[in-house]
Amino acid sequence: MNKPEKTKKVYLVGAGPGNTFLITVRAQNLLKQADVIIYDYLANDILLELTSPAAEKIYAGKHCGKHTMEQDAINNLMLEKVRQGKQVVRLKGGDPFVFGRGGEEAEFLHDNGIPYEIVPGVTSATAALAYAGIPLTQRGLASTAAIITGHENPFKEDSGINWSALAQLSGTLVFFMGVRRLPDIVNRLLQHGKAKDTPAALIRLGTTPRQQTVTGTLENITERVKEAQIAPPALIVVGEVVKMRKKLKWYEFLPLFGKSILITRSAHQAAQLSEELSILGAEVIHLPTIEIRPPESFTELDECLQRGNEFDWVLFTSVNGVRVFAERMKELDLDIRHFNKAKFAGIGSASRKAIRSLGVRVDFVPEKFSSDGFIKEFQERYPDLHDKKVLFPASNISLSVIPEKLRELGAEVDLVTAYETAAPEHSPDEITKIFDKHEVNLVTFTSSSTVENFFALFPEHDLQNIKRKLNAASIGPMTSKTLRNHGIKPLIEAEVHTIPGLIEAIAAYYKSKE
Repeated sequence: MNKPEKTKKVYLVGAGPGNTFLITVRAQNLLKQADVIIYDYLANDILLELTSPAAEKIYAGKHCGKHTMEQDAINNLMLEKVRQGKQVVRLKGGDPFVFGRGGEEAEFLHDNGIPYEIVPGVTSATAALAYAGIPLTQRGLASTAAIITGHENPFKEDSGINWSALAQLSGTLVFFMGVRRLPDIVNRLLQHGKAKDTPAALIRLGTTPRQQTVTGTLENITERVKEAQIAPPALIVVGEVVKMRKKLKWYEFLPLFGKSILITRSAHQAAQLSEELSILGAEVIHLPTIEIRPPESFTELDECLQRGNEFDWVLFTSVNGVRVFAERMKELDLDIRHFNKAKFAGIGSASRKAIRSLGVRVDFVPEKFSSDGFIKEFQERYPDLHDKKVLFPASNISLSVIPEKLRELGAEVDLVTAYETAAPEHSPDEITKIFDKHEVNLVTFTSSSTVENFFALFPEHDLQNIKRKLNAASIGPMTSKTLRNHGIKPLIEAEVHTIPGLIEAIAAYYKSKE
């Protein structure tokens, strides 16, 4: 008896124009579920961080005319993987059906009896123009639009492009992949009657913080692009709508536009910082120098949780402590009523919010979000803790200053390891690629551990060079002290020692430099 075929499905997915906010919900979900991702050149590699760590990621892209893999090889690779019972995402920049060869790949899958789904993406033809402040259509200026490949030689005899019709079109022309052929495209349009004073623009890396826009007319756009040293990938826009950029440009005015900011926070905690910096226009680069792991054993924590009704206080200094507390309570089939006489305290707005999610009132959070602030304010409010029992679930490297001070005030403190922090492994090639590809303007540090682990990434012969160029943003005094111990004076220190406080400080710093 023949075994049933394992075939799953191939998803031809549009990754959008490069800005991570512009990928569709469907695409995000498929990336998380995929067993295999076969991806083209993408303007933003962060999209690959949406995938499962177990997923196989295969680069099959083409950049600046160089093919990593020919189309036949890509087709056969999709076939091979899906027949192994894998869920395959074929990830393409922009939209698969707009100069993405998605139609050819769908036809190949159809002819081979492979189930597939097309997931459209936001195309640069609309998105890059929008981010440059150029509408594709505009009443009174353009009621038609054409999207054309600029990859084809405009002067070849059997051209599939009707240049005469394009030159006569009163609407908007958008050329993909045409940077290197810009002089030929301009000449062809002029030869067929397009006016030399027709507005034109070139948009490089549209929708991303590295976006560059050059404007002019057909008469001077080639020279202006040459002067600006624009390289692919870029779009060419021709038409009266280009004039609207003077009024409608907005993206370049974001406070962090064009700034490359490296985040060292753990991958699962970086979302808020990453998203808010991106919203403000920054290019965000992820290099986690800390990761959260379970301890070798939960025995000590579990024992404390099981005698929860003995504790007078439960103290959290991080969201991680609250999260593990809740997870272990659930695992032990306990609920918050077990801590029937306990008060709850935290440090910072994030821990306050996390504690509230447990369904309890937060009895104490210091106004100054730091260990020193906690001790000073707690001591003023609760000067006598004689015989009070305090549970302090923390990390394996948590500062001992708080439990020591509480003990001095008469408390009995159970300081237990709820989670461990460790330095994730990064290959030298990965780190080199980041600093070669990006001119990093700022590195954010959210704890002393992120500082120590960041500098530990570099061999001694590279370390001094990194330190010379490093601009650091610190979340607070303790982190700044660790930076200074390494010879780095922080460029920015948050007045409010939280992630929102750090973001506000970064934005304020760059605004002051305008």
